[in-house]
Amino acid sequence: MTPIQAGLLTQLALAALAVVAAVLTPPRLRARVAGAAVVGLGVAGAVTGAWALGGGQGALRIPVSLPFDPVVLSPDRLGGLFMLVAGLVGAVSASYGISYVRGPAASRTSWSAMAVFLLALQLVPAAADAVSFLLCWELMAVSSTVLLLAEHAHRAAVRSAALWYAVMTHLSFVLLLVGFAVLADAGGGTGFAALSTVPAGSAAASLAFALLVLGFASKAGIVPLHVWLPRAHPEAPSHVSAVMSAAMVKMGVYGAVLVTIRLLPGGPAWWGLLLLAFGAVSAVYGILQASVATDLKRMLAYSTSENVGLMFLALGTGLLLRAQGSAGPADAAIAACLLLVVSHAAFKTTLFLGAGSVLHATGERDLDRLGGLGARMPTTSVAFGIGALGAAALPVTSGFVAEWALLQSLIHGANAQDRLVAVVMPVSVAVVALTAGLALLAFVKAYGIAFLARPRSEGAAAAHESAPGMRVALVLAAASVVVLGLAPGPTYTAVAAAAGLPGPQPVGWWGIDLSAVGALLDPVALTVLAVLLVVPVLVVSVRLARRQPRREVDLPWGCGGVRLSPRMQYTATSYAEPLARVFDDALRPERDVLVTHSAESRYLVERVQFQQHVGDIVEETAYRPGIRFVDRLGLLARRLQNGSIHRYLGYSFVALLAVLVVVSL
Repeated sequence: MTPIQAGLLTQLALAALAVVAAVLTPPRLRARVAGAAVVGLGVAGAVTGAWALGGGQGALRIPVSLPFDPVVLSPDRLGGLFMLVAGLVGAVSASYGISYVRGPAASRTSWSAMAVFLLALQLVPAAADAVSFLLCWELMAVSSTVLLLAEHAHRAAVRSAALWYAVMTHLSFVLLLVGFAVLADAGGGTGFAALSTVPAGSAAASLAFALLVLGFASKAGIVPLHVWLPRAHPEAPSHVSAVMSAAMVKMGVYGAVLVTIRLLPGGPAWWGLLLLAFGAVSAVYGILQASVATDLKRMLAYSTSENVGLMFLALGTGLLLRAQGSAGPADAAIAACLLLVVSHAAFKTTLFLGAGSVLHATGERDLDRLGGLGARMPTTSVAFGIGALGAAALPVTSGFVAEWALLQSLIHGANAQDRLVAVVMPVSVAVVALTAGLALLAFVKAYGIAFLARPRSEGAAAAHESAPGMRVALVLAAASVVVLGLAPGPTYTAVAAAAGLPGPQPVGWWGIDLSAVGALLDPVALTVLAVLLVVPVLVVSVRLARRQPRREVDLPWGCGGVRLSPRMQYTATSYAEPLARVFDDALRPERDVLVTHSAESRYLVERVQFQQHVGDIVEETAYRPGIRFVDRLGLLARRLQNGSIHRYLGYSFVALLAVLVVVSL
């Protein structure tokens, strides 16, 4: 038995153990026992993925009762990378959930579904044929829907979110089913080896590519197929939101990389252009929505659409440049795509777990009602701040390394002799720059409004630090953001091996040398330089400040008196107001100003209330009309059901005649 086979069997055994523990363990011990088994499941998946990423081989065949071939699990290097990511994210999130979950989220069903969900996440990139892939994919979809419904009995928003998610995830499944069927018909088999024999330039390959990309884009949360994401992530338990955002949406990215790099390599240029366009639109729209959102978890959900958009943009850039003959920048772009996958897993796990701690301590996720949490929740504050730095792509974090690699590929991929590339590359650079700037604004808003200033609600004022188990998971996730940013060399070597790219040139053991584009990154040297520049400034500033005596003065805007209250500080809505006005046409915010006059005076105002709601313009303009049309069709169809058995027999007779006519023709 190979280590890969042993690892896969261990995952199956631990998943079964977690389900049995969830069902049979008493409620007071359920979270600890079942949660420990789920943590072990994640660790086993990470170890198996690391072994496959290192070149280990092995296949596990699981007989099924369906009239299909056995389920075949045999991860390659690419699948091993995504197994490693899913396993680590699942292990950290499950350990957090042991102390976090209460009420419905701690039920037998929820912990059983968590085990099945994590198992399916780890088996999707291990599948070796289309049928096995689709079975694991559907298992992942069903189990995640069950987890999303954990609190459906208490909040109507959960039921609505689950309905949207179920519809979109099964739309994804149908598209994938048809896409793989087209490839299987052209390749003469369902195994990935048979599918990879289909010529990339054929009509069947192009049709399958379009169907599969749409299916994977729906799961990844790419605009305009993202509508489930800002609904599902806020309503799921926070440790589940972390797994969904940091690992599950990556399965959509894995599918896109699998199709374009492994199954159908060497596709035409328009494939890359399509992926690049999807990614650019999703990145800009996602970060715009995140910048004006006031719900903390909804903001993080839209940020995920932005991050996944950058992954698709990087992948599309790689395909486009390969088709145009620019091998070096193309390899850098594909490596940047996988670096973004790893980076996003680290900081988005940190951010969602941090948001869960805030919700657990305050009962609030509305930024306009938070504030002052930095002094009350120091560990959560530091961890969330590190995650925010990673999401804003600032040095020295994993997000900075990934976006630096992407920018290098875009800048050095420009080719003045190719008109298409000459236009697309500068536009892509502008998109990345715009998203980076808006991401900085969004996360300054999130951190500053939530953790600084004064509390804006009783829940924020009474906040307390999270349980030790939750803090340990938060610290581990935040540490990974810094480690991946300080020492990206091993990560870059791993992603290059996963994508089959030429081996990178190491800088020591920590940096990156993109020799193909003449770029070099040494984060440790940058950190030392920053320290040498900043420390003297801080020392001089402190010494000068100590020479000046402290004086207390009244605030001039307080009319001679000290009036410090939360009403005198920015809220999330007011902070984002200028941005909402600049992008008014894209966001279409709804504003309402209510003025209450004193008594019956026209001039004395007692209170002014301002409300702003920013909906999802894609949902309102593209999905809502379709839903209303289907509802009208349903109402019309009900007229056919009047309870008359004679009419029903007539329907059957007409249908039979129609079938006979079609068959005879």
